Amino acid sequence: MTDAALSVTQSVVERFTDQYLCSLGCDIEKEGDRWDVVFPSDVDSDLLSGERTLCCGDSATSNESDQEPLHPDSQFFQELLTEASKQAPTGKISINAEHTVIKIPPWIQNGDVELVNSCFTPYYDRTALVILFQVSIETVSKYQSELLRAIAIDTHSEEILPQLEETFLRIATASEDAAESTQSELTKSDVQPLLDLARQDLVDQTQDTVDEIHQEASRAADAEVEEYRRMQQQRLEELEEKHSNLSSKIDDLSENINTGEQDERVQALKKRKQLKSEYEEVDAELSDLRQCREQGFREKQQEIRQRHAVNVRLRPLTVTQLEYERGDIEFEFSEGEITQGMTVGYGSGIGITEEVKCPSCNQGLTQNNPLKSIKNGIRCTNCNRASD
Repeated sequence: MTDAALSVTQSVVERFTDQYLCSLGCDIEKEGDRWDVVFPSDVDSDLLSGERTLCCGDSATSNESDQEPLHPDSQFFQELLTEASKQAPTGKISINAEHTVIKIPPWIQNGDVELVNSCFTPYYDRTALVILFQVSIETVSKYQSELLRAIAIDTHSEEILPQLEETFLRIATASEDAAESTQSELTKSDVQPLLDLARQDLVDQTQDTVDEIHQEASRAADAEVEEYRRMQQQRLEELEEKHSNLSSKIDDLSENINTGEQDERVQALKKRKQLKSEYEEVDAELSDLRQCREQGFREKQQEIRQRHAVNVRLRPLTVTQLEYERGDIEFEFSEGEITQGMTVGYGSGIGITEEVKCPSCNQGLTQNNPLKSIKNGIRCTNCNRASD
C-alpha cells in the first residue's frame, strides 16, 4: 500500500480520541494512562454521555470494571470512530501554499545542481473528493490488520491524486488544525460515482496486501490440513490393528464354541456377541475413515480453509470536499556562476502535475535519472553520461 495508509496505532488512537472529544467540548483530565472524561450535556449520543474513565493501551485490568479500555481493537474506539463519522460524515477544507510546503521532486533532490529558489503561481482552483475508508483485513485464525486509508479523486477529471491523499492525512492527523473544515457543497448524486471509483481504486491498491495475507493464510491452512491427515492416518492404522485383533479373537471364540464344554460354550457365545458388536463399530468407523481419505477429507478441508479465509471490509467513514490550487512552479537552479530556470505544472498539496522530461534528450527526469548539469543547457544524468 502507498504512504496514504495510516496504521491504526495506539498513538493515532489516543490523538484522534483526544482531538475529537475536545472538539465536542469534553473535559478531559489525564493522569498517566488514565483519562477521566466528562461529556457535555448537549451531545445527543448514548455513547458520549455522562462521565467515563478511559484507560489507554493494555493498562486496564479486568478488576477495574469502571474503566473503558482505549486501544485500536477496543469496543469504545470502534464505536467512537463510527460515532465521529456519523457526527461529521462530510466536510469541506481548502489547502493552498499557506498550508503546504513546496514539494521538491526527487529528480532535483538527488541531482548535482543546486536549487536556489522555487516559486508557485496558482492560476485556478480545483475540487477533489477525499474519502476516508476503514480497511479491515483479517482471518479468524491468525491475522488482523486495521488501516485508515484516504483516496483523493478530482471531481472534474476523475484523476486519482495520491500526493493529495498524503497531504490530507497529514492535515487530518496533525497536532494542530492546518485548515478549518466547513460544510460540503456536494450532493449525494455528486459523491456516489466518485465513491464507486475510489472504492475500486482502493481494492486495486490493497490487492497485493490481501494476496500476501491470503498466501500466509493458505500456508497455515495447508499445514493444518496436513497435520489432520497425519492424525487420521495414525487413527486408521490403530483401527486396522484393532479390527484385525477383534477378528482373530472372534475366530478363536467360534472355535471354542464348537469344541468346548457347555458352560464354556455359553460364556464364549456371550463374549463373541460382545466382540462382534465392538467389531461392527470399528468396521463402520474404519469404512467411513477410508472413504473420507479417498475423498481427500473434503469436508474437513473445507472447514479448515473456511476458517483461514481472508475477510476484507472497506467501509467509508468520511467524505471531504477539498479545494486546492493548480498552476505553475518556477525552479531556479545554479551551477557555479551559471543560473537556469524551469517552469512546470504544479498543484498545492500534490506537487508536480506533469511528466517532466530532459530538454536535451527527452528522457523523463526521475529519482533514478535526476538533473545533472545546466552548464550546456538542462541535462539529465543519462544524457550527460552519454556525452562523456
